[in-house]
Amino acid sequence: MQMNQGKVVLVTGASSGIGHAAALMLCQAGWRVYGAARRLERMCDLQEQGIGILSLDVTDEEACRLCVQTVLEREGRLDALVNNAGYGLYGAVENVPLTEARQQLDVNLIGLACMVRHALPALRESRGRIVNVSSMAGRLHTAYGAWYHASKYALEGFTDCLRLEVEPFGVKVCLVEPGLIRTSWPDVAIRHLEETSCGGQYEASSHRVADTMKRMYALRWCTPPESIAKCIVKALVSPSPRARYLTGFLARPAVLAKRLLPARWYDKIVRKVEKM
Repeated sequence: MQMNQGKVVLVTGASSGIGHAAALMLCQAGWRVYGAARRLERMCDLQEQGIGILSLDVTDEEACRLCVQTVLEREGRLDALVNNAGYGLYGAVENVPLTEARQQLDVNLIGLACMVRHALPALRESRGRIVNVSSMAGRLHTAYGAWYHASKYALEGFTDCLRLEVEPFGVKVCLVEPGLIRTSWPDVAIRHLEETSCGGQYEASSHRVADTMKRMYALRWCTPPESIAKCIVKALVSPSPRARYLTGFLARPAVLAKRLLPARWYDKIVRKVEKM
């Protein structure tokens, strides 16, 4: 705890789930924490714990700039950025409007990149760290998740390139890749999948996939967000952090299967499991 006393971290997507848990855990570990999200009212409990709360829509570049600037004005430094803001857009490619597809990429990739760009000058000065919260979805594929997987695959490549660019300045970059997590994330993904498929060619299959997702995320083995928060803290404090932290329920076996099996075999398994 003493090692982190006075260090400043900014966590996006801090109003719920992994971001909320990470903000609390980092505060308990002695960091000066700022949590940012669109809805300030959902972070009142963080504020009660002494965590600074900031309004942030990552798709608004000026909001990203002001968010980082506010932290620097209050603290005079920034030692770490945890990019956790994101959501899952599910639905058949034919059914999902391109406006919604662009929004998925804006939040999960472009908005994250915007935060990185504005934070990097301060992080170079402090020789700080960036943790990008990706997903096992960045290393495999599932039914009706084309745009979500596209955003996470892109984030994987983006983070690898960023790591090379900033390492000479002493800035370390890590990816955290959760598996199935017990948060509200599947509620949004499942609802959109069901809504976009109504009355179309994919309706029956989409509802079967949605039902499978509901059952999987209801399993008691799904990882609590606090476990992923621990992984984020580890990535921030480890003297030699790993490039990737693949963690959480099903993450390792699912990614291993994707890596070892021929594509057609993997596809068959996905169709069987998701009851396509």
